[in-house]
Amino acid sequence: MKKNSFISKCSHETGRFHESTICGRAKQALNMKTAMAVLAKQALNTKTAMAVLAKQALNTKTAMAVLAKQALNTKVAMAVLTKQAENTKTAMAVLTKTAGFTFPEFGDGQKQLISRFQNPGTGKFCSGRVLGLVFLTVCLSVWPGRAEKNPYEASPDAVWNTRKWTAHWIACPDESPYDYGVYHFRKAFTLDAVPASFVLNISADNRYRLFVNGQPVCWGPARGDLAHWYYETVDVASLLQAGENVLAVAVWNFGEYTPGAQMTLKTGLIVQGNTEREAAVNTDRYWKVYRNPAYTPVTEERQDVGCGDRVQGALYPWGWETPAFDDSGWKLSRTAGRGRPYGSDSGYDRVLWERDIPLMEESPLRMATVRRTEGGITVPDGFLKGTAPLTVPAGRKVSLLIDQAFLTTAYPELHVSGGRGASIRLTYSEALYRDGQKGNRHEVDGRSIRGSFDEFYPDGAAGRLFRPLWFRTYRYVQADIETAGEPLTLNDLYGMYTGYPFRENGSFESDAPQMKDLWTVGWRTARLCAHETYFDCPYYEQLQYVGDTRIQALISLYVDGDDRLMRKAIRMFDRSRSYEGITTSRYPSRVNQYIPPFSMYWINMVHDYWMLRDDPAFVAECIPAVKTILGWFAAKVDGQTGMLGAVPHWNFVDWPPQWPWDTDLPLGGVPPGGITGGSSILTLQLAYTLKDATDLLSAFGEPELAARYETLCRTLCEGTIARCWDENRRLLKDDTQGSSYSQHANIMGILSDAVPRERQAALFEKLNADTSLIQATFYYRFYLFRALRKTGGAERYTAMLQPWYDMLRTGLTTFAENPEPTRSDCHAWSASPNYDLLATVCGVEPAEPGFKSVRIEPHLGHLKSVRGQVPHPKGTIKVELKKTETGIAGSVSLPEGLQGVFVFDGKNIPLKSGTNRINQ
Repeated sequence: MKKNSFISKCSHETGRFHESTICGRAKQALNMKTAMAVLAKQALNTKTAMAVLAKQALNTKTAMAVLAKQALNTKVAMAVLTKQAENTKTAMAVLTKTAGFTFPEFGDGQKQLISRFQNPGTGKFCSGRVLGLVFLTVCLSVWPGRAEKNPYEASPDAVWNTRKWTAHWIACPDESPYDYGVYHFRKAFTLDAVPASFVLNISADNRYRLFVNGQPVCWGPARGDLAHWYYETVDVASLLQAGENVLAVAVWNFGEYTPGAQMTLKTGLIVQGNTEREAAVNTDRYWKVYRNPAYTPVTEERQDVGCGDRVQGALYPWGWETPAFDDSGWKLSRTAGRGRPYGSDSGYDRVLWERDIPLMEESPLRMATVRRTEGGITVPDGFLKGTAPLTVPAGRKVSLLIDQAFLTTAYPELHVSGGRGASIRLTYSEALYRDGQKGNRHEVDGRSIRGSFDEFYPDGAAGRLFRPLWFRTYRYVQADIETAGEPLTLNDLYGMYTGYPFRENGSFESDAPQMKDLWTVGWRTARLCAHETYFDCPYYEQLQYVGDTRIQALISLYVDGDDRLMRKAIRMFDRSRSYEGITTSRYPSRVNQYIPPFSMYWINMVHDYWMLRDDPAFVAECIPAVKTILGWFAAKVDGQTGMLGAVPHWNFVDWPPQWPWDTDLPLGGVPPGGITGGSSILTLQLAYTLKDATDLLSAFGEPELAARYETLCRTLCEGTIARCWDENRRLLKDDTQGSSYSQHANIMGILSDAVPRERQAALFEKLNADTSLIQATFYYRFYLFRALRKTGGAERYTAMLQPWYDMLRTGLTTFAENPEPTRSDCHAWSASPNYDLLATVCGVEPAEPGFKSVRIEPHLGHLKSVRGQVPHPKGTIKVELKKTETGIAGSVSLPEGLQGVFVFDGKNIPLKSGTNRINQ
């Protein structure tokens, strides 16, 4: 099934949204207070609609640009994209272009599937597990692709990376710089003419959102730490006009409610013009500033991602970001030192660094359906499409349960008019609950919402927009509305999807349609867990953990090919190292947490990068950290046993129920011996890591150290076999005491080569078949599959994906942290099939460091045919294979400059650039 895009091609050209207007990038006239009709954008085909923004506004200060839904004349069709089918009787209905973006209708195949699960008498959907099939079809088809590059993104002059900035950090006088507060900054300036470029370098603490003449430009800064505080660079010339202009920046500090992943010093903003042309807007004491009293924090149901927003519309300075706003009553800013990049001064508070990843995607995303209403309200059919407002009469209390149809990360945007004295609560949740349990994610009957929320209190004026300061994670959104003495009109409600701007360059198809579902849901999971850093989960923590990130980075490289977020992650974990020498388990993080096994996985991740990218200079930067981490572990090897002795901190391995959380000890996912010593799992994980580490040390000028660690690796393996091998059961025990047996210990026995190679296949058969062993959960099955491949069993991979199909049957639209009951519905460590479908099933892997050549050894398992694409720095690797009566046939295409080998049935077939025919 082809993926329908939920994004208008002109979303970044005509579909920018902000607090005072949803008019696209309209060029404002000097004397007009409302946006003029703007930017005809050619759609899909020159014969189709030239989408035109309507001039009509709900009030004169905020243009609510509305696209005409229907053309009066086919020659001048206004915003109608007709998707023609081969047969006019089965043609899809029109794609309606509204508010600057498009909404796809259901395709015919989807309609037929849906009709099968409708009540023939009422036409309503059936509830429960059957409905899940419908929702799966919907959610697989409307997931947005990546929008185009942010049109304002630019590069700084190199001088601002080495020289002290002339701009100052500024803040609001007479306000605590450490406590919760939302601040608005403005700088008015005049231009004789519109310049060809106008480049700004900007950063803030905690976060900011930049507007130019009322138009949103970017938000940031990209998360880092105080020693690596990022700034963004944007060219805003296209938003400027001859005459008066204004830069407006919203800056917020969540104070004690600051997210766990957000490093912070104190409230501040800094803007540095790139050249003398922009110097007039450098932040100084003449910038105006106002603390917005409309905001207070919502702390109930708060997770570690920050607080919710409670906004009093009557106190909000509406239109503050536009040139016409009167800021004469605002204060002048207080300066707090000039900006300092690394090496520019003798002392620093925040060390400024150029942003090393792209700006995040922001793409419009329509909500799917209203699943339930309370309070006697009738929702117009066009409300969620943006074509029909919903009016709540005065003196009413109503509730709308809205289903996005799949989990997402987005900024909800709610446009309202009237309703003075009303209250609106938006509650966000991954799932609905009954008796505290989630159950099937598609089911609504008898279930209620529970989760973080925002509150908005309208002031009664027309054309008001509520948008939270930070994005929300949700599948379900419940709007609880209570009106007072006047009606409230909800003009529109939608999301603005956000995430790292990955593109789906890789692909996987087979003759088994259900595998496409695994691929789509896995890629969605990976995308929702990738923003300015990788996330463990988008709803609860948004923290970048090493164990998760290793798997996520492999998915990124195999599906997109963009390695910038992986490099940033490797660098950040390197910078997190403590005086002991190991990395923190997660970074950036306001609270240092140490999971020693994750430091080992960081070395594996460096090795992954070394194999997949020809970037020796970057890998060389990591070698000192590799050495300090190894030194820390080597010092903890017990000379008597040859195994790891006592290891401090939290030695997390996996989340099986047999290793429960303990609030008094650093336990939870920790196997026997994980603290006191003698753990076979931790010892053999170190041996497994040493194999990658010695590769790196040998390649980067440390042969003697590599030899020492090869010896240590043998010592660890021999010591563990001597004390933990049970010859009767032919299995490894979890520790020297024989406390338990797990898949984990035996997986590491294979990966480390502690178990002789000739016995590894038999060991895998036992660990895979013996259900009495503590079982690996979704996370550790990544290593289970590494052991499967190592023992020659990769043909069985496709038959071992039942746990992922089980998640789909429970209505999950992303892959969960754990088997049910799970806390997080979206955990990218569970998206590993997106890597293995390409690396194991299609068999595409680097044959040597730097991916300088490729080895393709497919394992189709029960599949009859596969087609896959893997992005490579030189181009795209394409594999198209099918089983024949005698073997396998098809083709492998390699980009120019890449060669390799095709391995099948013990034969090595050379591969050259271009198309290679396979017939074995």
